Amino acid sequence: MSSLLTELSERARHLPPEERAQLAEGLLESLQEWSSPEVEAAWDTEILKRIGEYERGEAALSPAADVFAEARRLTQ
Repeated sequence: MSSLLTELSERARHLPPEERAQLAEGLLESLQEWSSPEVEAAWDTEILKRIGEYERGEAALSPAADVFAEARRLTQ
């Protein structure tokens, strides 16, 4: 982590919760602007495909608790 990033992160932690939320929202929005139209179109296609699989009963679903437990197991 660069020294500037470290300093900004530390200063942001001292902001009131509402201002931290506004900062986080602004940063996330700036990342969305970085996304290309091709990437957005590919995600739209994938989302529609997955919705269709779910509605047709073709999707293999897992309870969220199982997914999170597996993610924790893999990251330890």
